[in-house]
Amino acid sequence: MIKGKRAGRSTIKRHILTLLRQKSFEEICSFFENNPNHLVLNALFGALCSPVESVRWSSIECFGIIVPRIAERKTEDARIVMRHFLWSLNDESGGIGWGAPESLAEIMCHCQQMRSEYLHMLVSYMRKDGRQIFQDGNYLELPMLQRGLLWGIGRLCECHPDEMAESEIVKDVSDYLSSPDLHVAGLAIWILGFLREKSAAEEVAAFADREDLLFLYRSGRLEEVAIGQLAEEALLLMD
Repeated sequence: MIKGKRAGRSTIKRHILTLLRQKSFEEICSFFENNPNHLVLNALFGALCSPVESVRWSSIECFGIIVPRIAERKTEDARIVMRHFLWSLNDESGGIGWGAPESLAEIMCHCQQMRSEYLHMLVSYMRKDGRQIFQDGNYLELPMLQRGLLWGIGRLCECHPDEMAESEIVKDVSDYLSSPDLHVAGLAIWILGFLREKSAAEEVAAFADREDLLFLYRSGRLEEVAIGQLAEEALLLMD
């Protein structure tokens, strides 16, 4: 624990990275309350680009703890964080948005206010522009970002299945089953299981014998799982 006067930017960054490696989320929250908030948030944003997967996922989890607490105190400050993530996914931002969809989803899993305001935006990243004036999509073309997006959608379906079922996302998710990126297709299968979408059972069953492996973060750890296993799990939920 850092003692004495408030720490500087580099010290905070190193300390946050250490705590993320240890998954010491409550200690990070305590540190957040006693140090310049923007420096702690900047350290968490930076950790989303860490080459160490455990650090990256710990940062995503931490956003899901800290931002809902911010929202309870001052909603606008939480909105600023949400808009930062949305901006990072914008072509004009000059960035790529690594970790943004996952973090947005994790925050919304634990904060109804943010979910009510921003869920439609996360869903829009699965959709292309339509012919009608109100059919505005923000489709993500990059498969690596699609992976993050679908993980986020799946996480929300896990936490709030009834609410997500009302979002009419089945067709959007099903379209990813034909993705050449099997990681993307596997995440789509994972989501359809949570939605208990029987209409997709035949398409999902076609993957039941696939032994291709992907990494899936769930229950607080990164698992290596075969797409066939995800298909079997989804079909059981649909039954």
